[in-house]
Amino acid sequence: MGETRSISASEFKATCLDLLKQLDEHKLQRVVITRRGRPVAVLTPPESHADAIDGLHGFMRGSVTVPDGFDLTAPILDDRLDAEDGILHR
Repeated sequence: MGETRSISASEFKATCLDLLKQLDEHKLQRVVITRRGRPVAVLTPPESHADAIDGLHGFMRGSVTVPDGFDLTAPILDDRLDAEDGILHR
């Protein structure tokens, strides 16, 4: 994978399109833009579509436990719901 490059804001302004091309081609992994020697921004390429989806689906896997014998499909209310009686607001 590419490297990290640190540049001044004025250098970034002058070489912006070239830096974007290097990020797109994965020659750079990230660009740290500085002003007076202090980092003010970090430029990185976006995640691939597949990586973004992998990060969303299943990210909470293992965080919820269901006790043995508990039926998640069984009704939990004995009373009728308002919607069953046509009542939308109370």
